[in-house]
Amino acid sequence: MTISPAAGKPATKEMLIDLTRLEREYYERRPDLVDSTQLVSFGTSGHRGSSLHGSFTEAHVMAITQAICDYRQGQGIDGPLYMGKDTHALSDPAQRTALEVLAANGVTTIIQKNDGVTPTPVISRLILVYNRDRREHFADGIGITPSHNPPEDGGIKYNPPNGGPADVEVTKWIEQRANALLRQGNVGVKRITYASAMQASTTYQDDFVMPYVEDLRNVVDMEAIRAAGLKLAADPLGGAAEPYWEPINTVYHLDIDVVNPTIDPTFSFMTVDHDGKIRMDPSSSYAMARLVGLKDRYRIAFANDPDADRHGVVVPSTGLMNANHYQAVAIHYLLTHRKWSDQVAVGKTLVSSSMIDRVVNKLGYELYETPVGFKWFVPGLLSGSLCFGGEESAGASFLRHDGTVWTTDKDGLIMDLLAAEMTARTSKDPGEHYEELQAEFGQLYYTRIDAPATPEQKVKLAKLSPDAVAAPKLAGDLIRTKLTTAPGNNAPIGGLKVMTDNGWFAARPSGTENIYKIYAESFKDENHLKAILQEAQKIVSDAVSIA
Repeated sequence: MTISPAAGKPATKEMLIDLTRLEREYYERRPDLVDSTQLVSFGTSGHRGSSLHGSFTEAHVMAITQAICDYRQGQGIDGPLYMGKDTHALSDPAQRTALEVLAANGVTTIIQKNDGVTPTPVISRLILVYNRDRREHFADGIGITPSHNPPEDGGIKYNPPNGGPADVEVTKWIEQRANALLRQGNVGVKRITYASAMQASTTYQDDFVMPYVEDLRNVVDMEAIRAAGLKLAADPLGGAAEPYWEPINTVYHLDIDVVNPTIDPTFSFMTVDHDGKIRMDPSSSYAMARLVGLKDRYRIAFANDPDADRHGVVVPSTGLMNANHYQAVAIHYLLTHRKWSDQVAVGKTLVSSSMIDRVVNKLGYELYETPVGFKWFVPGLLSGSLCFGGEESAGASFLRHDGTVWTTDKDGLIMDLLAAEMTARTSKDPGEHYEELQAEFGQLYYTRIDAPATPEQKVKLAKLSPDAVAAPKLAGDLIRTKLTTAPGNNAPIGGLKVMTDNGWFAARPSGTENIYKIYAESFKDENHLKAILQEAQKIVSDAVSIA
């Protein structure tokens, strides 16, 4: 991966987006429907794009929202729809557009009062709390967010009544319907003015903050954090978590400094990510440079991305923790400190670190290993059969103290607070806990890189058979396992995973760029990891050439 000279340095004035132009393009630009990049591409994270590229405009949001209304009608979903937005510049106009369409369709819609912002996990929790013990008139939700994407991007996603990311059957239907509407010039979209939508009998404004904050005691040991008197720091990275930290302080009598309370849609306060772009990624040491610089002033510091579904934990012992390391520690702590059933399983994606496997196996629990995507954890979290679901990209959620569901979408705030809880109850921060895991299970070396791939190669990689791998060895070790489906649920992984006794690699194509991603881990040393990466690229190249 090429590192920009600007990485980790404050964003310059020249990097900042023109907010006036961004909003003007949102309303005025018409997508070029001949260009596939300007059509709706609605995955489990919804549709993302930028008005500057004609890929996220008023026309897109109108079509997508109408498609969601049509989907709801077809499925008989007639309860309230909870809608929240993050702090990206395009999120405000997009929520206005969506509300105009929802109101015209007679959908009861509840938004945060006073034009406030809302984290993704808050929407998930609202849906689940409303639907608890309900047999009809189920709620669902819309999130207006492109997650940690750069400031010029916008996004819109749908959470069905299970509260989690929509599954592929749902997203495919919404995508196809939205594109059909776009091609018809959106003549099939029902819409009223924003003023009329706000005054509609179906539109409600409510406080989403305090119900979430008050409920936190049922998923995190907030009293333990208070009793320990930990000095903590939170950086919302200019996102939707910002209005939540002071109420958390007040309700639970905690000592959390909000070190950056600024809400600025240009995100001018950020340090630049690895590629020279402004990106609010709490798992990036470059984007987190300012908070890392404060690590010795606080017992724990943490951050979230703009919709607060991702987390980043900074500790004095190690600085910014690798997401895999923190999740291994979190799983170990939860399995040894919660009174959950011993029949619960732990969910991880198959590109996450094998340290998680070792922890789970040692403690005698079942491991549920899935393809990439949080949607795979939704049924298990909902039923309580999965106590934890986590992605390698710093997104996770876990059950309430009583073993019932908290959220079925990623919750960065509870992962932040769990770091404080484990420090309070054990007198060791998560970095120190990971050092203990390394002492017990050995040091593992993990990385992820991007490699170039043509569109044709990406298609072949996504459909590979294990038989396409002809090499008998990887980095000097016999290949023991070749996977194109996940062990936990037998779902296609959209790529390949190759395992030996001393390491593994996984390769999967990017959905947006002409690259494929290689995840690799060595159980030996850095040189062995480099050998795995080098040979992985040849194995993949050979496999797709004969596929």
